[in-house]
Amino acid sequence: QLQLGESGGGLVQPGGSLRLSCADPGFRVTGFSLDYYAIGWFRQVPGKEREGVGCISSQGGPHYADFVKGRFTISSDNALNTVYLQMASLKPEDTAIYYCAAVPSLSECYLDPSEYSKYGYWGQGTQVTVSS
Repeated sequence: QLQLGESGGGLVQPGGSLRLSCADPGFRVTGFSLDYYAIGWFRQVPGKEREGVGCISSQGGPHYADFVKGRFTISSDNALNTVYLQMASLKPEDTAIYYCAAVPSLSECYLDPSEYSKYGYWGQGTQVTVSS
């Protein structure tokens, strides 16, 4: 069973940077491969709706929500089966729990709330706090 995990969260000052990672630590056993899965990054503040941040597929490239374009970058290391969310120019409103999720897909990934359910595998989340 694929089990995703996020890492890299923490406390950062406004204007700072963080890099989050998303991986299945047991991919050598589960057979998880980024060649066949698209990964989405999401965030949620307690009491508010979850929102899509960005996503990437092996053949489709990255897509971003408008509110992070130019500040966040998604990349992948297929050899490590790890996807990264590089966050720069962080703002206090970026404070949230960040999740990654996987869906079997070669070229499509999904950021519309109506399609969140297509992601069948979710990580536990990692807290990102932007504060001085």
